[in-house]
Amino acid sequence: MKLNTRFMTKNDCYKAGRKISPQGIMIHSTATPGVMAADWFNRWNKSYQAGETSRQVAVHAFLDDKEVWQYLPWNHRGWHCGGRANNTHIGIEICEPGGFSYGRGSAMVGYDTKKNEDYFRKAWDNAVKLCVQLCKTYDFTERDILCHSEGHEKGIASNHFDVMHWFPKHGENMNTFRAAVKLALNEANADPETSSSIKVGDVVEVKSSIAKYYPGGATIPSWVKTGSYHKVTQIVSNGKPVIKGGKPCVLLGKTIGKNNGKESNGIMSWIDKDALTLINSSTKTEKPSKGNKYYRVQVGAFSKKDNAEAILKKLKAAGFDGFIKFE
Repeated sequence: MKLNTRFMTKNDCYKAGRKISPQGIMIHSTATPGVMAADWFNRWNKSYQAGETSRQVAVHAFLDDKEVWQYLPWNHRGWHCGGRANNTHIGIEICEPGGFSYGRGSAMVGYDTKKNEDYFRKAWDNAVKLCVQLCKTYDFTERDILCHSEGHEKGIASNHFDVMHWFPKHGENMNTFRAAVKLALNEANADPETSSSIKVGDVVEVKSSIAKYYPGGATIPSWVKTGSYHKVTQIVSNGKPVIKGGKPCVLLGKTIGKNNGKESNGIMSWIDKDALTLINSSTKTEKPSKGNKYYRVQVGAFSKKDNAEAILKKLKAAGFDGFIKFE
């Protein structure tokens, strides 16, 4: 996730210069269809005191499906929730797509869930990534994240519905959002050796029972599951695990014909790791020792004995004999 920074120095909130020790994150959505993250700078980098705007508002960051913009320092007291949470929480606004309007209250009139699913998932992913970054910076957990409407229920924010007027349209809520942040934090903190059984270069098969690449993602064509194996080309992006629909994903590259083994251009799609079956590992084989000549198959090399024993147990359960060699 690339974080763009441009502070709203003309905003009265910025000029006030009050600092906080952040204790959590509050998620908002803009309720302004079609206005994207970069657009808010010119809208809000103005002074209420000087008569340049009719609103006294300022949040720490805006994000959409493509960009994340930070407009206040994280330890700066924002004006984002109309309550005590301004003293404790970093405020993040998720921009809403265009093509609809608001009716009474929080009613999203003309909102096309199917059409906006791709936008929602990409904005969701950016929100998760930003929250993970802030959690790591301030030693938060997913439990330190709430939305504006949850803040109102706790008596620390004004009476707004965001984001619970929007997330459920895509089968999500703040509990699933927090779960996605927790999963991403666990992936980021995990031992790379044990965080994934699938590595770059592995040959995998997409399970026939899987319908979508990841929760909320596109439908998988039948030929992807029945006609070819696939080679894993990427397991991280910008040095971090890729989380889509709350699931850790890998990028599939070249396809390999199941009948002829021929490689061809691949689908280049991110897919939930749990949707895959490992067909052939890219782990290098051992060199045969001097003396008796054997053909050896090495499943993996591990720095922790427990991990090696767990793999050996799986092999034996599948009907293969094996042993652990310590070097």
